[in-house]
Amino acid sequence: MGLQHVVRDGIATFTLDNPPHNRLNTELMLGFAAAVEQIKGDDSVRVVVIRAEGPDFSYGGDIASWDMSDPDQLTQLFEIGLQVSNLLEQLDVPVLAAVHGNCFGGGFEIALRADLIIASESARFCHTEAGIGMFTLLGGVQRVAERAGRARAARWAITSEKVTAADALEAGVVAEVVPDEQFPEVVDQWVARLARGATRAHATHKALLRAWASGGIDAADALIPELAGSLLRTSDAPYGVAAAVEADAAGTARGQFEFTGR
Repeated sequence: MGLQHVVRDGIATFTLDNPPHNRLNTELMLGFAAAVEQIKGDDSVRVVVIRAEGPDFSYGGDIASWDMSDPDQLTQLFEIGLQVSNLLEQLDVPVLAAVHGNCFGGGFEIALRADLIIASESARFCHTEAGIGMFTLLGGVQRVAERAGRARAARWAITSEKVTAADALEAGVVAEVVPDEQFPEVVDQWVARLARGATRAHATHKALLRAWASGGIDAADALIPELAGSLLRTSDAPYGVAAAVEADAAGTARGQFEFTGR
């Protein structure tokens, strides 16, 4: 129970497994922290996928365990959760969240730390925090604002409305919505594609987006020469360019090149 962590064939799978609603208790969050630290030191990992057991992705924080009589201790607990979420977001490999069922509160905020959210058609997203007199403790409202704009982020957080997968897609929060019966298959296709992809190039895109989020276009542009120099010294870029040139010269489709670098 808690967070299940498996690494196989370059794919790290983090599975929320805390029935009945995959609440984010201390044990599960510490499991996230340990798993992320292991990924950082494992060059074989090329993609991380976050899944969930049971009918729902997560109902969020384990509020029944919160000691509301000790604000200082509870604040420290929230700080640990934020730090763990930040570590997940800062991984240099693509992170994909496969969301089905209800994705509420802190569960929604964990999903928002992924680079891509793939949602089943019946999935629902919700900032439940205001309904219990709290706020999005893992940085959810600002990350919705980054993807969908301030007005939408404010509305979702203030009203705690349940947002359909289709509406989340339209808002730019979700990358793809998949019919429920096709969901596992499509998620596996995404993961396989990312595991074969240009992981080092994906890392530069993540770095540029982080710089843009904190400092705008100028901050991201300033990183380009350094990132380009680093990428050109790897095997990925020379291989990818050479393979593309060869395919173009032969008049054949480029297809899916097989990259290996981390």
